[in-house]
Amino acid sequence: MRVCTLGDLLLDVIVRQEDEPATPAYERRARTLVGAGGQAANVAAWTVTLGAQARFVGKRGTDAAGEIAAREVEQRGVEVVGPPVEGRNGVVVSLVGPDGSRTMISDRGVAPELRAEELDMGWFRGCDWLHIAGYSLFRGPIDEAAAKAAGAIRALGGRLSVDLSSASAIEAFGPERLVDRLALLGPDVVFANEDEQQALGGTVPGAVTVLKRGAHGIVVRGEDADAFPARPADVVDSTGAGDALAAGFLVGGAELALETAARCVGQLGAMPPAGW
Repeated sequence: MRVCTLGDLLLDVIVRQEDEPATPAYERRARTLVGAGGQAANVAAWTVTLGAQARFVGKRGTDAAGEIAAREVEQRGVEVVGPPVEGRNGVVVSLVGPDGSRTMISDRGVAPELRAEELDMGWFRGCDWLHIAGYSLFRGPIDEAAAKAAGAIRALGGRLSVDLSSASAIEAFGPERLVDRLALLGPDVVFANEDEQQALGGTVPGAVTVLKRGAHGIVVRGEDADAFPARPADVVDSTGAGDALAAGFLVGGAELALETAARCVGQLGAMPPAGW
């Protein structure tokens, strides 16, 4: 099985605060991690960890951040394709609280500049799934690249999944516009958390919806709705848990999705350690 992903390959900077916030002048202890990240790249890396093949499609910078991110995701067995260009690779800073909750500050760099004409249709050959990060639907020209990739995967007999990515991005883009875009793409599976589903205004017609509810597990809605409880976990960092869950669902369904998410939140960082 092979999963292709389209979207961001970023440099993650994770800062987990070990102390509760006090005054602005208070110096807090922290654990830090710098490494590859980005929603699409995370899904690809977890896919490989689960025993399937993965190919990441996206644009990345040739600066130090881009070189580190590409090298680290390749070390995890992901095939990286797409144009490296001069420019600033994206960086995400994730501020993680002592309870594992996180606040993300994102700079996507050159990733949204991927153009449809830069895609090689051979990249999608042999892919059972194409997973598109929702961030790739909110800006151009990568939105046109995502649409072209979706058409290619359909023509080749594969299936399509989309993660809605961000409630605030949906609100800024416009929920009606996004519903129209999703209707054109026709995803087989849509991943969303509760805030994202509310921002969209409901479920996507014709798609299986995987509603991510954090510690309460997931609800999978198709013709029927089935609830699955979360797996017990000592939560260190929730960064990337939804990406790990998406990889698990695409590879093996709801149970594997929840097991993979539990593995992710028990460590610092969004990606599985190399060689895990």
